[in-house]
Amino acid sequence: MEALNTYVTEMTLREKVAGILSEMKMTKAELALRIQYSRSAVSQYLGGKYNSDPRELEAALAKFVQEYEAEKQADEPVAETGNRMVSALRPKIQYFESRDYIQTIGVCRSCQEDMGLGIIVAKSGYGKTHALKKYAKMPRVAYIECDDTMACRDLVEAIERQIGIPKGTGGTIWSRVNQIRDFFNTNEGYLLIIDEADKLMSRYTNKKMEIIRGIFDQSDVGIVVAGEPMLEAEIKRDLKRFANRVDFYYKLKGLSEEEIRDYLEGYDIEEAAMAEFIMRAQNTQTGCFRLLDRTLNNVLRVLKDSGQTKITLKVVSQASSMMMRQA
Repeated sequence: MEALNTYVTEMTLREKVAGILSEMKMTKAELALRIQYSRSAVSQYLGGKYNSDPRELEAALAKFVQEYEAEKQADEPVAETGNRMVSALRPKIQYFESRDYIQTIGVCRSCQEDMGLGIIVAKSGYGKTHALKKYAKMPRVAYIECDDTMACRDLVEAIERQIGIPKGTGGTIWSRVNQIRDFFNTNEGYLLIIDEADKLMSRYTNKKMEIIRGIFDQSDVGIVVAGEPMLEAEIKRDLKRFANRVDFYYKLKGLSEEEIRDYLEGYDIEEAAMAEFIMRAQNTQTGCFRLLDRTLNNVLRVLKDSGQTKITLKVVSQASSMMMRQA
């Protein structure tokens, strides 16, 4: 009898990546941010239309696949713990593209491509910084996170550090700002993100914001300034010359109920518990994406410890008791 031949079709790298994107609800743009390649390069490769040497891109994609498979394997449940069977729990969505996330990334991309000035404002916990830091993984993006203690010299030094100007070049603030301008004019295509920019402003001086405006006015660079909602009001009130240069603007709106349900899709959640999740994401006092995410983290801990899979209001209450801040 002639031996039977069994043929195993090995999935291509493209197919593996496409499958992971579908499973994680991740877009090609999000993948591009993660592996630090352009969106067009990733899209062309996955569509079979990449004409450049693909080896470096394939290495980055292969690493992405390996990391995903390692994470998935780590999340596989143990068959038994003592006399109790432990059921699988779906891992949390790592890259959730809410409306706010998409719009924030869009402002950054537009400012970088068009050398524009953008303003992004959001309440704390809405996901502004998360989105900005994701975009900052793209090539030619310098990200600065400000705080209340920053002086003009500190701001200039932070920008120098992010764009690679050697430390210790010295000089006055004026001369160092000119070096930054020269850098951006020589190396076109950069985006400078100034996060928590409201912390640069005070009733006494706006010199730090004027430094940013001066860099924008005299450089071939896009700039995104982001902060709490007060940033918009203070710019309009105290920085007229800054305000009239703004090309792009977005104010984060928070999660819709549909987005909350999408984020929690795949979990067995009773309706009372779902209502509690929605309230934690949307209530006007403390509701935000961060509180929803922290609650889900603790809910998953409770479920894993107890061997349960159904998310009840009692489970959410237990998870809430582990947190300092409660809705």
